[in-house]
Order: sequence, then structure tokens, then C-alpha cells
Amino acid sequence: MGRPAGLALAGLGRTPAGSQLDDGAGLSAVSKVAADASALGRALGLARLDKASISSVNNNSFTHPNFIMHPMTSIVLITGASGGIGRALAHQLHSQGLRVAVVGRDADRLADVDAAVRITADTTTPEGAALAVSTCQETLGAPPSLLAHCVGNTLIAPLHRTRADAYREVIRVNLDSAVYMLQAWITALQGGPGAAVFVSSVVARIGVANHEAIAAAKGGVEAMVRGAAATYAAQGLRINAVAPGMTDTPMTAGMLKIPAMREGAARQYPLGGVQTADQVADVMAWLLGDGAARLTGQMIAVDGGFTTVRPLVK
Repeated sequence: MGRPAGLALAGLGRTPAGSQLDDGAGLSAVSKVAADASALGRALGLARLDKASISSVNNNSFTHPNFIMHPMTSIVLITGASGGIGRALAHQLHSQGLRVAVVGRDADRLADVDAAVRITADTTTPEGAALAVSTCQETLGAPPSLLAHCVGNTLIAPLHRTRADAYREVIRVNLDSAVYMLQAWITALQGGPGAAVFVSSVVARIGVANHEAIAAAKGGVEAMVRGAAATYAAQGLRINAVAPGMTDTPMTAGMLKIPAMREGAARQYPLGGVQTADQVADVMAWLLGDGAARLTGQMIAVDGGFTTVRPLVK
């Protein structure tokens, strides 16, 4: 990726993420670069960059809002994007000006997801995960420095009634896909920095009856996140996860459409109610952004207090 001579970009040339962009010659020189060439725009992940996009900090430096909030490049790869949380996150980041590539197994279900690129791939296999990353890179011109892995399913059944094939399917969809996607993404970055966020579950953090199989799968995701965060911290990679509670998505729609079930679920959460996919996506977007620059290896419970406090019983 080209950049104007003498221009320090956060995350390019290993300057700290969120640094001011400074060519050492004043804003006028940077404005000339922005007006005359697209190199800076490409570095920021924008199709074009005009003077109106640049905010002066002082006589010698400038910032761009997209760059500060999402360091390195602004290419984000979102898997499981046809689901509720992935779709909400794609809409949010696309509206912020990032170049969003979304991945799913069904092209028709991706058709109305906000994105620059829609990729059909099965990320539960190493070949499918590699295809998703390589297609994103080939189409947008650089590997995605941001990854949000939202692939998942669930299984609610006591262990003695869980068939072996059902258990294997839960592991394949939730844990295998996470491992393969993280592996493919890290490989594509070739030693460069980035940020990734995965989706765990409250059932990996506290015992919930009849969730043994999905708890094992999501517990594996959390262990992988912590291990990879330690391995790749020196590279400048931040790897975190969210652990949502009951969330109103297409996957839970069958359960939540029954008023008694919705009311019962809502009473389990100290803050009350059932959270939306947008509320989970908000936290994921923050973890990918510069505001979370000092966080890695963390599991953020987005659960209305379910795993940490007891609701007041009246």
C-alpha cells in the first residue's frame, strides 16, 4: 500500500494506533497530497479523500475521524453477516464509512446486508475461511485489518439427550469456524497489526441448565481468544470477545415470539428486558475501534448483568 513520502500513518510503519498524521511540513502539504493523489485515501481505506475530510490539529498535523476510530486500514471482514448480530454490525460500520466485506453461506441472505463486498463461503472449514479472507483482499486491495466473527448456532438439551452428531455440529459451527477464521486472518496480515472480536455466550461464563454442548464450544472460543491474544500481542493484534445474553435475533425468534417465554427470559436479567442485536453490535464496534486500544484477551459480557449480579426479587 503506497503512502506519501514522510507521512506517518498509525498502524503503518508501526506508529501507535490513533497517532496524529504528520508530514512534518504543515497542513498545506498534506492538503496538497490529498487533493492531488489517492494514496492517502487508500491508506485510510477511502475511495477518495478531499480537503473537507481533514481536520487540523495544529500547524503540523491533522486527523481523519474514520482513521482515528478504526486504525490501520478501514477494511472490516464480518462473518455470519446474515444473522442478527452480524447484520447489525455491518450496518453500523458501513454507515461509519468503513469498507465492509460480509461473509455467509447463502448469497441470497446476504443480498440486503450493508456491505461493499458480499462473499459466499463456509467458514467452518479451513478452505472456506481462507477463501473468505483472500476474496476480501483481492476485491478491496488489502487484507482486512478488522475481523468480526459472528458465526454460530446453539443447542439446548441436557447432555444425556444430546446426540453425538448434534454435539459435533455445535463444535464445528462455533469453535472450528472461529479457529479457522482467526488462523486465516492472522496469516493474511503477514505480521501486521489489527483487531478482532468474536462472539461467545453467557453460558460459557456461568452454568445454565441444558446448555452443556454450546457451553463447551463457546468456552473453547474464549480460551482461543486468550491464547491468541498472548501470542500475537507483540505483533499489534488485539483479540477480544463479547459474551451476549439472550438477544432478539432470528435465531431466538421462535422462542421469543411466545409472550410467556419472552417475559420469563426478561425477568432473568437484572436490567430487565431482552437486548437487541444492535446493542451487542455497539460493543463489538467499540472493541474494534481505537477507544479499546488497550484491551486484548478480554471477554465482555453484554448481558444486562446476568453473569455478575442477581436481580432484586420482589
